[in-house]
Amino acid sequence: MSDSSFASLTTLRVGGTPRALIRCTSADELASAVARLDAETAPLIVVGGGSNLLVAEGELDVTAVLVENAGIELVDAHTLRVGAGTVWDDVVAFAVERGLGGIEALSGIPGSAGATPVQNVGAYGAEISEVLTRVRLWNRETNTDEWVSAQSLDLAYRYSNLKFTHRAVVLELELRLEPTELSRPLRHLGGQRLPLAEARENVLATRRAKGMVLDAADHDTWSAGSFFTNPVVDPALADAIEAQVGEEGMPRFAQSDGREKLSAAWLIERAGFPRGYPGETAPARLSTKHTLALTNRGGATAGDIVELARQVRGGVEKRFGVTLVPEPVWVGVEI
Repeated sequence: MSDSSFASLTTLRVGGTPRALIRCTSADELASAVARLDAETAPLIVVGGGSNLLVAEGELDVTAVLVENAGIELVDAHTLRVGAGTVWDDVVAFAVERGLGGIEALSGIPGSAGATPVQNVGAYGAEISEVLTRVRLWNRETNTDEWVSAQSLDLAYRYSNLKFTHRAVVLELELRLEPTELSRPLRHLGGQRLPLAEARENVLATRRAKGMVLDAADHDTWSAGSFFTNPVVDPALADAIEAQVGEEGMPRFAQSDGREKLSAAWLIERAGFPRGYPGETAPARLSTKHTLALTNRGGATAGDIVELARQVRGGVEKRFGVTLVPEPVWVGVEI
């Protein structure tokens, strides 16, 4: 694969070639590149770690702007300032090594720091919204470089008002963490708190077991992570699904608006899609470790991933009346 193809720039390892590629190693370079391309009305896509992109094959009339402004600065005893191009797990390691708690449950999540506020990244009971204080943006609508508060981003479950809008590009972010010996309560351990370093290793081990830590030699990690968000539904629908399946202990989590969050992976499996579906000869399959990941087994195309996504979403909708929503950004393809 070409070093400039989206197959080489994304964790799904599919996708064609952009017409041009611009590497930006500073926030100012990133803002300048986006401003220039916007002035030329040239199509562009901003690429960080590439862990949340599904891009069409072929030659694409788009410029890839690579976010490579890496760096972590300890502003004060509580605050980290992070370049958008920093590998996210490096940020977690930096914090844990310095006894700063709040993001240890987000260990091992692939991608760059700049994507975390866009997606309001979360795992094991923690979300970036809990520690994010402000974000430096290049506002593409007003052509301004500005720091904005986390509150202005309307952060919610896997959502911000930056997501899918292309209205701004994240340049830097600031996180407020707490000096502590113990982690925040870890949901996958029933709310248990562990020493920070132990918590990080536990989360990494848990994610590795699910194929959710990148490994070039393991095709179960050639994915976009969790491909679908966990659906939030009315309690009556949750009751109906639980009664239909007839199993005790269906995962369901009460939300502040009275609805309940269900497990997309649980629904996928009960709709007839086991791990490794549709089988060993398929170029795109559900992970053999976790049904929520759609994986490239080494020779898949974007079309293969799309077709698998359609099968899974259609099957869940037919069985349970729940329409799963994909997490990745789709470029040149649609479900």
